[in-house]
Amino acid sequence: MVALVDMRSPEDRARLDAFASDLGARVDLVSAATGTVHLPDDVLERGRALVAAHDPDSSGKGASASGLAVPAADAGTASPGPAVPAAPSASPTIPPTPAAAGGAGSGLVAVAPGAGSGPAARDAGPAEAVRPSTTPADVTGERPGTAPVGAPEAVRVELGWPEGLPDGGRHGFTPAHRARLEAALPAMAARLAQALTADPGSGPEPAPAEALTAADAPGPPDRAGAAQALPRGGAPGWHDGAPAGAGVAEARPGSPAPAVPPADGLAPTGSAPEPDGAVGAAGVPGLPDRTPLAAGPRSVLVLGFEELMYAPLRLAGALDDVLGGAEVRYSTTTRSPVLAVDDPGYAIRTALTFPAHDAPADGPGPRYAYNVAPGTDPARRFDAVVAVVDSAADTPALHAPDGLLARLAPHTDRLLLAVVPSYVPTPPTVTAPVPERQAPSMHQPPPEPLRGPAFSSYAPDDVGWLLQDFSHVTLEAPTEEREEAIQSGGAHYAESLPVEYQPSEAYQELFRAALDTSAARIARAVGAVTETVLAERSPRPVLVSLARAGTPVGVLMRRWARHAHGLDLPHYAVSIVRGRGIDTAALRWLADHHDPADVVFVDGWTGKGAITRELSDALAPYPDFDPRIAVLADPGRCVDTYGTRDDFLVPSACLNSTVSGLISRTVLRSDLVGPDDFHGAKFYRELAGADLSGAFVDAITARFEEVADDVAAGVKELAAADRTPTWEGWRAVERISEEYGIHDVNLVKPGVGETTRVLLRRVPWKILAKRGAGADLDHVRLLAEQRGVPVEETDGLPYTCVGLIHPRYTRGATGADGKAVAAR
Repeated sequence: MVALVDMRSPEDRARLDAFASDLGARVDLVSAATGTVHLPDDVLERGRALVAAHDPDSSGKGASASGLAVPAADAGTASPGPAVPAAPSASPTIPPTPAAAGGAGSGLVAVAPGAGSGPAARDAGPAEAVRPSTTPADVTGERPGTAPVGAPEAVRVELGWPEGLPDGGRHGFTPAHRARLEAALPAMAARLAQALTADPGSGPEPAPAEALTAADAPGPPDRAGAAQALPRGGAPGWHDGAPAGAGVAEARPGSPAPAVPPADGLAPTGSAPEPDGAVGAAGVPGLPDRTPLAAGPRSVLVLGFEELMYAPLRLAGALDDVLGGAEVRYSTTTRSPVLAVDDPGYAIRTALTFPAHDAPADGPGPRYAYNVAPGTDPARRFDAVVAVVDSAADTPALHAPDGLLARLAPHTDRLLLAVVPSYVPTPPTVTAPVPERQAPSMHQPPPEPLRGPAFSSYAPDDVGWLLQDFSHVTLEAPTEEREEAIQSGGAHYAESLPVEYQPSEAYQELFRAALDTSAARIARAVGAVTETVLAERSPRPVLVSLARAGTPVGVLMRRWARHAHGLDLPHYAVSIVRGRGIDTAALRWLADHHDPADVVFVDGWTGKGAITRELSDALAPYPDFDPRIAVLADPGRCVDTYGTRDDFLVPSACLNSTVSGLISRTVLRSDLVGPDDFHGAKFYRELAGADLSGAFVDAITARFEEVADDVAAGVKELAAADRTPTWEGWRAVERISEEYGIHDVNLVKPGVGETTRVLLRRVPWKILAKRGAGADLDHVRLLAEQRGVPVEETDGLPYTCVGLIHPRYTRGATGADGKAVAAR
């Protein structure tokens, strides 16, 4: 957790520690400073007295700007209070609005059948009118629920917001999103400037307010897929999401702005010749090249909507650039109540209160706009206010007589409404249920293999990738989101990619030390497994590594065959996905180009044997292929072709793409891979500076000569040994799964290699380490420390270590019942 200031007491810290212990996780709080607050025992009584002194209506019922009880009709008025200095004599006194019958500011609201929200409104007949409560005016002279004569109607401005562009960072905001926004901002700001500077006397008159009440109007069109609480009817009067007869006129690009009547007692804003050096929106179709500053407002407020802050702030900045000499300010509405005191030395001087207009999940309630009304200081009045909301909040409540727009209108000369489409992330397109396995039928010949340097950092003859290049597709997702989606059944692990782990300098140094220590040991295992394959499987095998962990091993086996026997063996990499099977398009390609009997599948190591079983099941319909895997290390005792059965650190397990040719894990998603297509992967070209793929295979190859005699002796021992798979590792995994209350063998990852993957790609719960394990676990301990994962030493493990993925993971690393899974 990250906080600017950590204000916790010792008791608070103890509670968080206990909570973390219950979770079975470590919780860190990072802050820039720490502090404490000491409050007097009577702080609440003092607060109530303060509110009573500055808000004389605080004894009634309803919500005031202070958050205490006031009469509902008076909610949100800003009171000068007894301690506020008298206003200067030059300050105008605005009289209460006269009730001109039938006028926009009459205090009478025409109600159509079924309209309104209060009992009086519900009981009114078709020709009846509902009179709002009459209450003392606030310091601005405004009566809540009424619109003073001459108050401007809101003018809707079509921004031209780019389709599909998020409105902020709530769902992620990428560099590509930022580039689209930067390109669109000048035109959007120019449209706002055009509406702000247009001649009020030109253009069509807006429809009268009584033509259609907000409560009678249908809801706005759903332009971004946001759920609407209002009906989406085709009734007349709606202009792209707002009721034209509900006090909102409309300004579209290239058309004159609707008339905006000036406020009483204020000079109308008119057009004037462009001054020299005026800043405009040159090149924007349908808009003037320059904005005539003399015709525009000098003080503009861009008002955001609660958490919709980024888009309005950027629009305000762009509008400031376009208007040039005008002062453009920005603020946002909020649900937080604050006592407003109209005193020059106080931060919150005025408050406007209005009902929520976005159908909030926690129900209706008051919302506030602070320092918009000028209060007793006319110099603080804004010439224009631009209200920016998202389409989910563009509801009849926004346009109601007591809504935000009505509350803003008395305090400005021009009022604009700009609506940003509510952004809803598009779910992955699934046209049909994802098959359990890729369809085996293939009719079109797949393309040729991908090779380096165009795809991967390996040399072209090291490996051919039977994959599609998905480098242009955004597939990465945060580890926690992937884990939650995978365990909830909402997604398969092969449908997305983890964000590539970027190792620290300490971790890279650990990799280099491990490689230096184990290079000869790995070289012996490479030689042993390659010689076994040549002797028992085929004199000229076709090596097919399972991407990507098997690919460095396949490259090394190919190099051993060339070093020891002068053979130039073909080597390909294919995809296999747990639960979905092997890439059948790749099998077809192999069968078309080689004898299936010569194909030897290669992997890095075995854990519990899940991929071994997956390959056997996947190849059942293809009897010409031998399902037996050749691996460098077989600590799970799942195969009969291996270099060693020791569970030790294979340095290639320490890293991801940077030791595997800069290739990602493979991807199988129904909208990207058809039955006749190869599976896909990404080539991380941008990580070339950190690539160790060549260094790894070169370091092992350099030891081939010195281990040749050991390999020859080891191959003889292997040939004479009983290498029948015992599946000892699988039984150990089943036992651990039950003992630790996990009940899912897929969340138990045995062996050094698989444990490393858990720490790099998944949400680890804990690490089990064989008591006395040495340097082979140094990198595991370092990663576990970095991720706050406990390491438990235990006896009786057939592996050096076992990684446990957090069971039933949900955000916050808790079980489905809200509690961490307890170990027995």
